[in-house]
Amino acid sequence: MEIFQDLLAANQKYAQGFAHEDLTGFAVKGLAIVTCMDSRIDPLSIVGMRPGDAKILRNAGARVTEDVLRTLILATHLLGVNRILVMPHTNCKMASGDESTIHQQIFEKSGIDTRSIEIRTVTDQITALKSDIVRIETCPLLNKPLAVMGGIYDVDNGTLTPINNSK
Repeated sequence: MEIFQDLLAANQKYAQGFAHEDLTGFAVKGLAIVTCMDSRIDPLSIVGMRPGDAKILRNAGARVTEDVLRTLILATHLLGVNRILVMPHTNCKMASGDESTIHQQIFEKSGIDTRSIEIRTVTDQITALKSDIVRIETCPLLNKPLAVMGGIYDVDNGTLTPINNSK
């Protein structure tokens, strides 16, 4: 547990000034953000929100996976979500090579063969983003009406460039 002492100490300070006891599980602004796990991304700040305003779903590459859809189903039916922003970003490792390249890089660093799992890399972020938007828009289990938008977040300058599916 010693390796986590910095986190526990920071939590003690956080808890002393805790001011979110009035928040519920609902997304006050009706938003869910699907974004990457990249630590350069502060999803609430990027869109001018704060804790309690939105649901945040994160994974490598900001991909709309089965688990993301499962979570969005719960969020749209039970937690007040009626709009979704899918937000991958520039300079993403998941857009830096094909599937085999990423597996090889992992193998070279660790000696572990990860080819049994799908990494879900992309070679064209905009095409992948549009495909993920379609996955959400066509999922029959999501509560409707539902607004969906894509946007590429630029980690170098903080801008969000809207990308919509051209139907």
